Amino acid sequence: MTTPGAGPGPARAGSYVYRVEARTPAPVEAVWPLVGEARRWRDWSFLDASRLEREGSPEPDGVGAVRAFTRFGVGSREEVVAWDPPHHLGYRILRGFPVRDYRADVTLEPAGDGTRIEWAGSYDPKWPGTGGLLQLVLPRMMQRFADDLARYATDHPDPPPGSPDPAGS
Repeated sequence: MTTPGAGPGPARAGSYVYRVEARTPAPVEAVWPLVGEARRWRDWSFLDASRLEREGSPEPDGVGAVRAFTRFGVGSREEVVAWDPPHHLGYRILRGFPVRDYRADVTLEPAGDGTRIEWAGSYDPKWPGTGGLLQLVLPRMMQRFADDLARYATDHPDPPPGSPDPAGS
């Protein structure tokens, strides 16, 4: 499910943009639960904690879900604004990062025998004069997320037992 007008791919919100990608031989269906379920982020990323603060609809991690991510007690709160398993997750930052109008989209596409992961976002700096610094930091951080996701999916290609079927079948 997605919000109206928010199909796969980036929905631009701010004036600064980034786009990074990574590839994994793991199938889309194995990658999706890792990025689509907030609780799984701590399994594959550098984050210490990842959890849902509020469930979304129709799935707990779906549209309207509020997710909290932390590293060393510092982190962000994000709201899911697009949810199209197993291909597209869109979110916006609510707090915890010095940006306004932040919107990011993670798109998973079949690529040969594996998956292409695209992480694209846009934002405006919260404080004047910090756009250049953020443009250095954010793409590198998102590239690390994409690379870590791809690496983990490659090393752990099967969804964990009891995971919901992302295709809904």
